[in-house]
Amino acid sequence: MRLWSDRRLRLSLTGLGAQCLLALLAVGAFSVNTGNNLLYLVFSLMLGLFLVSGVLSRRALQGLKVAGLEEGNLFARVRGGLRLRLQDAGRRRIRGLELHLTLDDGQVEPGFLGQTTGAGEALVVLQVRVGHRGWTRARRLELRTRFPFGLLEKSRFIELDHPLLILPHPRTPPAPPAGWRGEGHRTVVQEGASSPEGARPWRTGDPPGRIHWKRTAQRSQLWVRTFQEDRPQGLHLRLDLTAWAPGRAFEREVERLSGAVLQARLQKREVSLELHAAREARELRGHTPCWRALALAAAEGAADRAGEAPLS
Repeated sequence: MRLWSDRRLRLSLTGLGAQCLLALLAVGAFSVNTGNNLLYLVFSLMLGLFLVSGVLSRRALQGLKVAGLEEGNLFARVRGGLRLRLQDAGRRRIRGLELHLTLDDGQVEPGFLGQTTGAGEALVVLQVRVGHRGWTRARRLELRTRFPFGLLEKSRFIELDHPLLILPHPRTPPAPPAGWRGEGHRTVVQEGASSPEGARPWRTGDPPGRIHWKRTAQRSQLWVRTFQEDRPQGLHLRLDLTAWAPGRAFEREVERLSGAVLQARLQKREVSLELHAAREARELRGHTPCWRALALAAAEGAADRAGEAPLS
């Protein structure tokens, strides 16, 4: 049962509140007909319960402002966390709020804000699932409460219109075929155990088998041998937008590259992306810049060139 509605505030009775209201009316009618002072007292207590519920629930909705939305790394068709920061003017106030976020082409699970801290800022993580990559918008935040008693439910609406960038779905990349030029490995020299590189003073924990006896005799102190080996420094990806036509095949390629970036991040490897467009070619380094570039990538090739895509 909705009592009234406007753009920013909604007040409605819950099921328990409707039952209490009927009981309140019945007690009031009996008290008037019988003139029993005890019934008048019960009627006054029940009416006061409604008033306290309305006042406290209204206070729970006041003093909150949206300080920011942090998207982090949200992938298409994958549930991820969206960090909602709220500015709290009433510190340490009991809120009991249920948070509902409206998102374009996305589903957001409700969050909960109980009692805020004294720092003046509250953080709520909302679980989000969006169906496509690219830009989307958070339209409206609804703060909903039944605190206290659960008799009245009040809602307050905050208009947002905040843009969020959704990254491509991280599809597991298959093993690259022979001669495929879209992905490569880069190497760098580091200390290891393959070939001798030089010597350095002894450090605590160095194995005795690496002691450089000739250098030790020359310097009158312990020196050890250093070694070098080749290890993968990072992953180099390449995407030619002019070789792909818009469609599902291009989306699968973008998702495959996104999965390769995710694997490189899990393996703590650097990654770079070489992006070729009709007007310019650029190279991006780092996991997040590569993901954001893939999220905004658009195919520029003609439909009859789609067969050339696997060689890009």
